[in-house]
Amino acid sequence: MKKIFLGLIFSMGLFAQGFTLSSNDISGQLSSDEVFNGFGCIGKNISPELSWKDAPKGTKSFAITVYDPDAPTGSGWWHWVVFNISKDKNTLEKGFGNKESTNIVQSVTDYGITGFGGACPPLGDKAHRYVFTVYALDVESLDLDKKTNAAVVGFYVNSHTLAKSSIIAYYGR
Repeated sequence: MKKIFLGLIFSMGLFAQGFTLSSNDISGQLSSDEVFNGFGCIGKNISPELSWKDAPKGTKSFAITVYDPDAPTGSGWWHWVVFNISKDKNTLEKGFGNKESTNIVQSVTDYGITGFGGACPPLGDKAHRYVFTVYALDVESLDLDKKTNAAVVGFYVNSHTLAKSSIIAYYGR
């Protein structure tokens, strides 16, 4: 039994090797482009360009989330939840989070809206972490719609994840 368990860990490690998320728009700090316009924040609320490469064998679709684990809610804050991205797509252009798509689903964020909702930590709070994550999934699509809340989407995404890659950026005010 021990050999099988070790073999599974090794195989899973090889599966994710090289899967990388990058962005031409975000680096260590978010800009006013990625800041929400509301809740006391004055930003442009534009989703950044995101690109990924070297998805593992068996990938049938992708999902993307943006999550703030530092939000003072007790459960963090979901800023963007995107799924049913074709396995043939490897980028979302800047501003995609403000557009409608026929095949790609952008579901409800913790702002209560669909699409991208930028950073907006409480005034005077420490800089928050914004975790941009792409997931390689083993299914072509999730049977969910844009009204599905982030926790439910997260459950399905995590149950079908082959590999994931993240970028962390910070923002405080």
